[in-house]
Parts: sequence; structure tokens; C-alpha cells
Amino acid sequence: MSAIIEVNDLTKRYKNAKEPAVNCVNFTVEDGEFFAFLGPNGAGKTTTISILTTTLAKTSGIVRISGFDAEKEARKVREKVGIIFQKPSLDPSLSAEENIRFHACLYGMCGYRPGFKLMPAAYRNRVMELAEIVGIKDVLFKPVKKLSGGMQRKLEIIRSLIHTPQVLFLDEPTQGLDAVSRRSLWDYINNVRKRNGTTVFLTTHYIDEAENVDKVCVINRGKITACCPPEEMKKSLLRQELILNAEDRGSLATELSELGLSYTLDGYFIVPYQGLSAQQIIARLNTRLTILKIHEPSLEDAYVEFLNKTGGKAE
Repeated sequence: MSAIIEVNDLTKRYKNAKEPAVNCVNFTVEDGEFFAFLGPNGAGKTTTISILTTTLAKTSGIVRISGFDAEKEARKVREKVGIIFQKPSLDPSLSAEENIRFHACLYGMCGYRPGFKLMPAAYRNRVMELAEIVGIKDVLFKPVKKLSGGMQRKLEIIRSLIHTPQVLFLDEPTQGLDAVSRRSLWDYINNVRKRNGTTVFLTTHYIDEAENVDKVCVINRGKITACCPPEEMKKSLLRQELILNAEDRGSLATELSELGLSYTLDGYFIVPYQGLSAQQIIARLNTRLTILKIHEPSLEDAYVEFLNKTGGKAE
């Protein structure tokens, strides 16, 4: 794979600020990669994503999207990306569909025509498909100002996907969505990734949404503090554990010791393990167990632990 996003020594310093909001940041995102950019409030996430999407000027450094310089070739970059912003960016004087239509025409999908039915069939079919997926089909032709905050969020999702972008930037994409809509959105985004090879760049407060990413990058106080696959972060910070108990606790303790496994007692046996799998350990135990649980650390567990160790603050 080749890098579709390249960030080299990126710095952004706001006027009168004591420290840069983004301080000499470096990372790459591979073509087709699902990339999560995480960090506490004020860490530099939104500043970075704003620079990458050409909506904010950098102080120094180099940013390339699909080979194009984000500053010198901003128009080319915008043609390649779709964006769901953290803050609303809709025109309240237009209907939901008119917001989508205006966006589609800006991206050259079709010439603007005064009326949904006059637009090309490909556009109309795609709008209706996306509206069905995110659940706003019934309000598609209502004025935006009459839609709830959740409905407006869904509309922004459709607008960002309408032109099938090469890189999809998601800045808190599911904020304000209910659980069913969140799941439907992620099902669709995952299908888009598989079908079109779309690169997804995600920032989110819902760390579980980043559980299956290819790479997670953590920014804290304007600097990158980690950039690796989620499994690597979990293994470096946390341990897998078996939670066991038995009526014959002496026998269980003896067997664990014979297997070279340490444990702590807290009403039951907490057994960290590496090397042997949980299944291999369980198969070698002859003592009848009354409790058996396997604890696999989540990305959220690792993220919180990492921030605690590096002086950050989990949200």
C-alpha cells in the first residue's frame, strides 16, 4: 500500500497562544486504511483535521492528500475528500435535499437543476439510498430549520458521502445519533470501505467505534504520543486475564502453580497469561471450576491507561 495522507512536521500556532495547538506532528495513513485519531479535549484533533481538509491554514510543515499539497493544491484535495464536521455546517434556509443537491453540484456530479425530479436518476437513486440507510427519508424535503439536531446530523452524513470520496474524514460522526442510527451508519461506512476502498480518518469520543481500525494515533497537548495498531497498544499496556474459582481452591492453586502461572486472590483467582491461550490453560486444568471468565482488554481500556501514564486526561 502507498500513503494517501502524509503529514510531516505539521505545526499550528494560534495568535497569543503560549504553546502550539499542533506541535511538529508526523504520521501517514495508507490508501484504504481505517485510521483513528484520538485524544482528550483540546489535544489538537480538530485543529489537525481542519488543516488536513483545507479549512484551516497551517503555520508550518507539509500535508499531502492523495499526492496533492493541502495548501498549494487545496481544490484538488477537496475533490478527493468527504467531511463530516464536528459542528453543523448546513444552510437552514434550504430543504434537506437541497443541501445535498448543492453539495453534489459543487463536486461536479451534475449541473444544478431547480427540482429534485429534474436531477439525473443516478443522483436521485443515491440520495434515496442514503436517506433510507440513515433514516431521514421521511423528512428529506423539509426545511433544515425544522429538523431536529439528530436529523441534521444524519443529513450531514449523506452530504459527505454523496460524491463517493476517496478519503472520508469523520470528526465525531455519530454525535447526536441514537444507537440504531449509529449502527446503521457504521454498517454502511464499512460496506463503503470494502466496496470502494475508501480511506476513513476518524476522530471520536466513542472509543468502541475505533476498536476495529487498522491504526490508532493518539495526540496529547499537540504532540503525537502513540501511533500503532490497536492490538499493539493493548498488549503493551494491558494484560489478558482469566478469572477463575473452584470449590477446591487449594487444588486449583496447585495446578496454576504447576503451569507456571501467577495469580492474585480477590474473592476469586485473577490469572494474567501470555504465551498459552486461555483455551490451552483451561484444557490443562482438572479441578472443577465454579467461575470461568476470560477478560480481553478493549481499546478503550488501553486508551484510558495510556492517557493516565502519559499525563493526559480521558474524556
